[in-house]
Amino acid sequence: MLLLLPILIPLATAIALSVLPQRPKVLRGVAFTGAAGVLAAAVVLLARVEAGGIQVVQIGAWPAPFGITLVADLFSALLLVMVGVVAVAVTGYSFSGVDPRREALGYHALVHILLMGVSGAFLTGDIFNLYVWFEVMLIASFVLMSLYRTHSQLHAAFMYVTLNLLASALLLTAIGLLYGQAGTLNFADLARTWPERRTPALDTALSMLFVTAFGIKAGLFPLFFWLPASYHTPPAAIGALFAGLLTKVGVYALIRVFTLLFREGSGGMYTVVLVLSATTMIVGMIGALSQKDFRRVLSFNLVGHIGFTTIGLALWTPFALAASILYMLHHILVITNLFLVSGIFLRMRRTIQLPALGGLYRTHPAVAVLAMVPLFSLAGVPPLSGFLAKLAVVEAAVDVGRYWLAGLALVVSLLTLLSMARLWDDGFWKPAPPEAVDAPLGVAMVAPITVLAMLTLALTLGAEPVFNVSLRAAAQLLQPDAYVHAVLGGR
Repeated sequence: MLLLLPILIPLATAIALSVLPQRPKVLRGVAFTGAAGVLAAAVVLLARVEAGGIQVVQIGAWPAPFGITLVADLFSALLLVMVGVVAVAVTGYSFSGVDPRREALGYHALVHILLMGVSGAFLTGDIFNLYVWFEVMLIASFVLMSLYRTHSQLHAAFMYVTLNLLASALLLTAIGLLYGQAGTLNFADLARTWPERRTPALDTALSMLFVTAFGIKAGLFPLFFWLPASYHTPPAAIGALFAGLLTKVGVYALIRVFTLLFREGSGGMYTVVLVLSATTMIVGMIGALSQKDFRRVLSFNLVGHIGFTTIGLALWTPFALAASILYMLHHILVITNLFLVSGIFLRMRRTIQLPALGGLYRTHPAVAVLAMVPLFSLAGVPPLSGFLAKLAVVEAAVDVGRYWLAGLALVVSLLTLLSMARLWDDGFWKPAPPEAVDAPLGVAMVAPITVLAMLTLALTLGAEPVFNVSLRAAAQLLQPDAYVHAVLGGR
C-alpha cells in the first residue's frame, strides 16, 4: 500500500479540489495537505527501501510481467522525496504567488495531477506505463502553462506541447518496435530477455529513438529550444514546478531504460549521449549569458546543467552515475528555488527584465541573503552543494581518462558563475532604478524560499551520506539483478 501512496494521494487531492466549494482558503488548505502527504509518503518509502531493499507491488495480484507493476529502488525513492519537497514548496508559494483567477480555474487540482504523473513515472515498472505517465504530465503541464491565457503563454504552450508530442510519438514507436522483438514491456522482464533477443541493428535504432524521445523531454541538445521559449511565461510557481521536476523525469527515463536494456552499449550510443551532454552544457550557458530576462537566464541555465545529470550515464561507472544522481538532487532544489525568487521580483517590480531590477539587497537584505544560497550553489561556489556535485562529476571524468570532459565541466562552471554573478549584480546589488517602487512581499512567498535554501545548506553539510546513498543507487542501476529478482522472483 505504501508504494501506491505517492500516486493515490495527489489523485485523491485533485478529486477533492475539483468537488469542493471554490473558496480560496479551503482549496489552499487541501492542496497543501495533499502536498505534505506526498512528501511524508515519499520519506517513509525511502526509509523502507533503505531498510528492506527494493519494494514491489503487483496491481490486482497479477504476477509480473502480465500485470501492472510498481517498483521503488533507491534511485526512484530519492527522486520521489524531491517530488514531495517541490510539491510542498510550490504549493505554499502559490498561496501568494498565484492569482485567484487561476485558482478558480482549477490550478491546485492540475498541480496535483502533474505530481501524480511525475510520481507514476518514477514508480512504474513497465515502459508502456512510463509513456502513459508522460502523457498525464503533458496534459496537466499544457493546461497549467496556458491557464488564464495570455498571448505569450499560448505561444509558449503550443511550442511546448508540439515538441513533447513529437517526443511521445518517437517513444511510442520505440515501444512498438521493442515489444515486437521482445514480446514484453515489463522493465525487469526486458532486462532478462533482451540480451537473447536483441540484434545489433535494432539495438542501435531503439537506442537512438529513446535518446531522441527522452532527450527532448529532458532538454538535451539539439531539441531543447522549446524549454527556454516556454518556461519563462507562466507564473513563477508553475515555472518552478516545471523546472524542478519535468526535465528530471526525462533524465530518469533515459537512465532507467539504458541501464536495463543497453548494458553492453550499441553502435557508440554512449558516445552519442556523452557528446550531446557536453554540447548541451556549452550551448545552454552561452544562451544564458545572452539573455536580459531573469527567468530566461534561469531557463538556459537549466538546459546547460542537464548535461551534468546525463554525463554519469555516458561514462558508465558507479561513481560517475552517483555523481549525476547527486547533481540531480542538488539541481532540483536550487533551480526550483531560483524560479520562486524570480516571482519575488515580478511581485515587487512588475517585471523580471534585468535593467529594471536592482536594489533588493538594500531594501530586503534577508531575502537577498536567502537568494544567495541557490544562486551561488548553482554556480558551484565552495563549499555549497553545487560545488561538491560538480567536483564529483569532474572526478568521475578524470577517473576514466576523459580529461577534456573534466575541463569542459570546469569551463561551464565558470560560465555559470559569470551568469549567476550577473543575476546577483543586476537583481540585488546595483542601485534600484529611480522610478522603482517595491510592492510588499507576503510571508507565503518568502517561507518556501527559506525552506529550500535551508535544504540546500543541509545537502551541503550532508553531502557525504547522500553521496553514499547515491553510490548504492548507482550500483543497483548498473547491476540490475536485484531489480529483476525483486520484480520477477524466481520466474
